Amino acid sequence: MKEELVDKIVDNVLQGRRNQEDEGIEEDYAGEPGVAELVQEALDQGIETNTILLEGLSKGMEMVGQKYETGEYFIPDMLTAAEAVEAGMKIMEPYLGGEGESEGKGKVVMATVEKDLHDIGKNLVCIMLKGAGFNVVDLGIDVPASRIVEAAQEENAQLVGLSALLNTTMTNMEDVVKELEQKGMREKIKVIIGGAPTSEDFAQEIGADAYGKDAFAAIRVAEQLLQAGGNS
Repeated sequence: MKEELVDKIVDNVLQGRRNQEDEGIEEDYAGEPGVAELVQEALDQGIETNTILLEGLSKGMEMVGQKYETGEYFIPDMLTAAEAVEAGMKIMEPYLGGEGESEGKGKVVMATVEKDLHDIGKNLVCIMLKGAGFNVVDLGIDVPASRIVEAAQEENAQLVGLSALLNTTMTNMEDVVKELEQKGMREKIKVIIGGAPTSEDFAQEIGADAYGKDAFAAIRVAEQLLQAGGNS
């Protein structure tokens, strides 16, 4: 029964159904419990939060990523699935308590850099990082380098994720890297960049640790950096 319930969570993530009011990609889901209701039911049945998170929400997004990479899903499908995961995460928050802090994969400070007001890509990465077990601090849009570095220090973050959608603003990513160096924090904090105008070459040029070409790549890179010793 518990396995069936977790499988339903996965299925509804794939359908992008936040709650029972959402129709989903396929027609026969209307009126059925969505991710929010299913997560609550799983919690009520005593299913561990870690199981719901990893075997339900995260597994669902992994499958969405596979469908995206094969061309079966497109960006709107990814966004609706991510919103479904976010709905499930909101239900889980009161149950996580200190558990998320102690057992999470690491803390990430996310921001769209100064003078850039675009946040769809960043928001998607934030949702997926949370679903993958990371503790995420989202600073929002148009964030100065000084504020990003200050937050990374205050939060004792292992990773900083930077987003930009404009050629004119992506250069502000380098300011963050430089400020981390000036504060003597660069060796302790890894920097991942992403966004339409960025690239692997640009990441190397500004001294960032990695480039995520999309949200799924960003999650993989974040995990790899921490496994390699993101806070050593």
